[in-house]
Amino acid sequence: MAKRANPDPSAWVDRYGDYLFRYAMLRLRDRPAAEDMVQETFLAALKGRGTFSGDSSEATWLVGILKHKIADHFRRRAREAPLAEGDLGEHPDAGHFDGVGHWTNGPAEWGGNPADLYRQGEFLDRFRMCLAGLSPNHANAFTLREIEGLGTAEICKVLGVSETNLWVILHRARALLRRCLEARWFGTTAGKGS
Repeated sequence: MAKRANPDPSAWVDRYGDYLFRYAMLRLRDRPAAEDMVQETFLAALKGRGTFSGDSSEATWLVGILKHKIADHFRRRAREAPLAEGDLGEHPDAGHFDGVGHWTNGPAEWGGNPADLYRQGEFLDRFRMCLAGLSPNHANAFTLREIEGLGTAEICKVLGVSETNLWVILHRARALLRRCLEARWFGTTAGKGS
């Protein structure tokens, strides 16, 4: 049987506070909500520190608690905010295809290695700006799928939507993000690497 670790709550804020806050900000895009989630994480960890087995690091344990707090936050928001009326109606890419489904003008060439672009701080700032410009339903679905890596069933449960509706929301979120990034990043010299 593994030896139980004894986490030291007095050092959590100094050791992990900034990291947990950045983690929450990336997913929530809302400073007050991110601050609340980190506080709730520390409170839950304090109450449950006796359950910490030491099988993982303290940081990993705290991030796991934060992930659950963020998922709960998305569930609450999904219950409180119904889908906008237009979310199931119009097709966002209708002007991009001809009558037989071929591109009328395809996506812009982004160039470069996606991993290299991701590491650029300015790109991340533009990406966050584009993500913040999405409706809450689009942004939450995209965040849960692409950043949190949740599966379809779990996202549908969190957001209270059907699988078909989720795929429509994700498609639209990606299309809107692509359009925004093409205009705000890849259309600039910053995105061209010059």
